[in-house]
Amino acid sequence: MQADSPDKLRNVAVAGHNDTGKTTLVSALLYAGGVTNRLLRVEDGNTLTDFDHEETERKISIGLAACFVPWQQHKINLIDCPGYHIFLSETQAGLRAADAALLAVSGVSGVEVNTEKVWSCAAEIELPLMVHLTKMDRERADFERAVAALQRRFGRTVLPVQVPIGAEHDFAGVVDLVRQKAWRFTRDGNGKAAAPTDLAAEPAPLREAAEQARAQLIEAVAETDDRLMEIFFEQGTLAQEDFEAGLRRAVARRQIFPLTLSAGAHGIGPSVLLDAILAYLPSPAERTFPAANLGGEPVALAGDPAGPLAALAFKTLSDPFTGKVSILRVASGTLHSDSTVYNARTEENERLGSLIALQGKTGGPVPRLIAGDIGGVAKLKGTATGDTLTSRERPLRLAWIEVAEPAMAFAVEPKAKGDEEKIGEALARLMEEDLSLRAGRDAESHEHLLSGASQQHIEIAVAKLRHRYHVDVILHPPKVHYRETIQRPAEGHGRHKKQTGGRGQFADCKIAIEPLPRGEEFAFVDQIFGGAIPQNFRPAVEKGIQDARRRGYLAGYPVVDFKVRLLDGQYHDVDSSELAFKIAGSLAFKEAMSKASPVLLEPVMKVEISTSEEFMGEIMGDLSHRRGRPQGMESKNGAQVIRAQVPMAEMLDYARVLGAMTQGRSSFHMEFSHYEEVPRQVQEKIVAEAAKHRKEEQE
Repeated sequence: MQADSPDKLRNVAVAGHNDTGKTTLVSALLYAGGVTNRLLRVEDGNTLTDFDHEETERKISIGLAACFVPWQQHKINLIDCPGYHIFLSETQAGLRAADAALLAVSGVSGVEVNTEKVWSCAAEIELPLMVHLTKMDRERADFERAVAALQRRFGRTVLPVQVPIGAEHDFAGVVDLVRQKAWRFTRDGNGKAAAPTDLAAEPAPLREAAEQARAQLIEAVAETDDRLMEIFFEQGTLAQEDFEAGLRRAVARRQIFPLTLSAGAHGIGPSVLLDAILAYLPSPAERTFPAANLGGEPVALAGDPAGPLAALAFKTLSDPFTGKVSILRVASGTLHSDSTVYNARTEENERLGSLIALQGKTGGPVPRLIAGDIGGVAKLKGTATGDTLTSRERPLRLAWIEVAEPAMAFAVEPKAKGDEEKIGEALARLMEEDLSLRAGRDAESHEHLLSGASQQHIEIAVAKLRHRYHVDVILHPPKVHYRETIQRPAEGHGRHKKQTGGRGQFADCKIAIEPLPRGEEFAFVDQIFGGAIPQNFRPAVEKGIQDARRRGYLAGYPVVDFKVRLLDGQYHDVDSSELAFKIAGSLAFKEAMSKASPVLLEPVMKVEISTSEEFMGEIMGDLSHRRGRPQGMESKNGAQVIRAQVPMAEMLDYARVLGAMTQGRSSFHMEFSHYEEVPRQVQEKIVAEAAKHRKEEQE
């Protein structure tokens, strides 16, 4: 479908907690709009927006997907977002590309963890939001209870614009409070409604409940505008035209959050929801998109097809067979097929092929995408997720999300020899489409590390490696980067003498070592006076010590924060060499270490945990068991933030434990702080394990 005017477009991100029926709802909307000829189901693995192998296997959404519904001469672009918190960056990307959010809330479960997170994410970017109660046909689905919970959590501005006809298994349709019409549907999933009836003709209990809810809605709309408030005081109500226009303005300004409802699995309500999206949610022509010009100065872009070009690549799909597809939201200007654009990040031109009106992973070609529209383009060479495609004459950068740092990392090792290179290429593809994944080789351990939001997140990535790229890997917990150091000064003597007939090997050196402050790493000072060791052999002594310190003394970890002074030595005119002095230097280092009270140092992380008041005690107790030291607490954006310093070795499983401990209602971020001495008891265990490992390798 080709959109030719921004006011004929709606861009809606469907988001919420997992298992609220978002993908089922999107499927019902597609069916109601005639995109599909039957209601596709998550259980059957055939929905348009859950097309990845892992999504169909696990019956959950993993990445966002775009589709559209043609409705009443409009094009409604839908962005189906995942509900699990580990894929929050996908939801944030979808919200950034949309002009409104449709917050799916289960009529059974009510407000859940990610309900709150999506609400907060939408609030941060001032995105209009409509709440949608799903699963209204289920046992224990309770409209009044759900509305009360939403209003308690988010305020009295969450207001129904629809009320249900019937409840649970008797849920049959909805009353549109604005138009005062009742819509009844069959339960066979065909999405078809009987001709609407006037509210006045409905039974008294339903009519009275609807009239009371409508009166509350009218009063709330009046309170958002001084002119309307005057009319309301004079007349006690609002004219229909003022009511509808005022409601639309209030939704766009986030003064009112309209609430709708449906039972997507039975096709009850989707057509009325499509009408509500057109009636209440803003078009791209009514919103501005945050951007910056070349100098970094903020710019608010209007949704104008004749304006300067700026298109956001907000998602990348990667497929080993079809290649890369970039999903774009055009914020301003018009994007044409087979044209050349400018990537503001790479500062390079990018050649576009055919533009696609996407329905999940498929779609049809379109000649252009105007301001406000969403579509795809295949095989862009240099464009990554978050990039802006613009014009070289007036380059613009569109606002993008801040992706949270990974909370957990695992080492990955190929099962089959020769797959090392394949792992690197496959991980690079996965990172193109999943912003919260990180992969790379650890400089110290030389392991391939894969980092993500949780263990489940990483396991899904590993499953993708296997199914998409035919690379099987083994997951290992990553190595903790311990260090070794000394506590007191000591001297060491190294003598290397070897005679095998002919020219032998001889070198002798004496050194002193002493502690340095944390973070000073290593220093070497030549204090030899005269020619006890010739000048050309002295760097070999330092090199031998450097090699030995990198191999460690106690448990195989690098020795840091100490200074070496080269004091004295001997040499032989014939038998001395750089190699001999290198060996002597390492021997002197080992002897000095044996006298200098060596200890292990461990990395300590700066941890910040965001939680609610009810979990504070349990979290603090758990941190204590992890040898954590609290550094302070504060309230921030309605949450309690705990700051602590915790050894990295104690945090390897923290994402999983925190999620279980708080029912997924908490999050954390950590970064390296400093090194400090490992407690004696813990050190003995680490040293013993290292000795055992060395023995096994020798055998």
